[in-house]
Amino acid sequence: MSRVHYRSGEGELIPIIALIIVNAIVYLAINIAAYSDTSIVQYLALSRATVMAEPWTILTSMFTHMDFMHLLANMVTLYFYGSFLNRITGTPTFLWIYFGGGLVSALAVLLLSPPMSLTIGASGAVFALGGALAVLLPMLKVYIIPIPVPMPLWVAILIGFLILAFIPGVSWQGHLGGLLLGLAAGWYLRGRLRVML
Repeated sequence: MSRVHYRSGEGELIPIIALIIVNAIVYLAINIAAYSDTSIVQYLALSRATVMAEPWTILTSMFTHMDFMHLLANMVTLYFYGSFLNRITGTPTFLWIYFGGGLVSALAVLLLSPPMSLTIGASGAVFALGGALAVLLPMLKVYIIPIPVPMPLWVAILIGFLILAFIPGVSWQGHLGGLLLGLAAGWYLRGRLRVML
């Protein structure tokens, strides 16, 4: 078992900032194209009906957001969960969990979503980060806006998943896939890391 000290470091934010920048660039490209009456979302979004002809959408859908609040919510959560997990596990493991969560999220969407639905967003990958943290640091106290009291991280992750699952148009399938990958990664890492806060 290795001992990992939680400490801040500017270099540890680089992969998180890079992911945020890519998401922001794709968001800007979508909206710039929309001003000229051109839609590029259908070439980036994941759908069971088109994935065989457009396999790249398994990856591009993870970086695609049309709504600014959707982008903002995912990127703020990515920053906090991602920076925390990256400092605990190191960048290679952090990236494995992030992209692994995104891919398992895509698989869940392809298996469970309606054939003609379009799925976009980084939520599956972000839920993977949250799931891993919920296993590694389940009792870490966090806040969920607008609830004014701290709660254990595992409770916050569960509440967030359940709330989003009942919002029409939100892909609970993608969230579930990412969360399951994150929980599995957390269980795998828990016996190998001793987190020192």
